[in-house]
Amino acid sequence: MDRLAVDQVRQLPLGERVAGQLRERIVKGELEPGTHLVEGALADSFDVSRGPIRDALRILESEGLVESRRRGVFVTGLDEDDIEELFTLRESMERLALTRAMERADGPRAADLLDAQVAVMAEAADKKDPAAFAEADLRFHTLFYELAQHRRLSAAWEQHRPVFTVLLDVTNTQDRDLRPSVESHAGLVRAFRSGDVEQAVSLLSEHILSAGNRLRNAAGRSVR
Repeated sequence: MDRLAVDQVRQLPLGERVAGQLRERIVKGELEPGTHLVEGALADSFDVSRGPIRDALRILESEGLVESRRRGVFVTGLDEDDIEELFTLRESMERLALTRAMERADGPRAADLLDAQVAVMAEAADKKDPAAFAEADLRFHTLFYELAQHRRLSAAWEQHRPVFTVLLDVTNTQDRDLRPSVESHAGLVRAFRSGDVEQAVSLLSEHILSAGNRLRNAAGRSVR
C-alpha cells in the first residue's frame, strides 16, 4: 500500500477502520460463521472504546457479514449463494453504469482515464503486486459509476465496494499471472473507445460473472 493509501486509511473514522479489518478477516474466513463478536473483547483487541466497535458492527451488518441476535452479534460470512448474489447484483449495476457512461461521458477523455488504470494494473502485474493491482482494478470499475452521472447508482456501488475490495484481493492472490486480467480490461476499454455499447456490455458481463464463478468455486477454501 502506498503512502497516500495509508494516509487515507488513517483518516477514516475509527469505526470504519475497525470495520475494514474485521471485514477482511470475515471474508477471508479467518472469522468463521457463527463466531460471537463481543463488544468488550473487540474494544480491548483494537484498543478503542466500545463506540467505534458498535459503529463497525453496524457497518458490517448493513453489508450482510454479521447479524444481531438476542445473545449478541454473530458472524454470518459469505457462502456460495451470497457470492452469487453479490456478483449478479454488481453485473446488473455495472451494465447500467457502463451504458450511461458511454452515452453521457466525453468518450475519448473517459477512455483515456480507463486506459491509465489499465497501465497501473499492467505495472502491478509485472511486479506481481496483487494489492496494487486490486486497487487499480477497483478504481477502473468505479470510473464507470462516476462517468454514469447517476447519484443513487454510485451510492449503491459505494455500499458494496468494500466487500468487493476484499473479494478481489482473494482472487488476485490466487492468480499467479495477472496479465490475462490486464488484457481483459484493455479489451473493454477498446470497446468503450469505439462506442460499441453492445460489445462493451458483453465483455463487462463476462468479466464480472467469470470472477464471481471463480469465487464460488473457491468458497470452500479461502472464502467462507
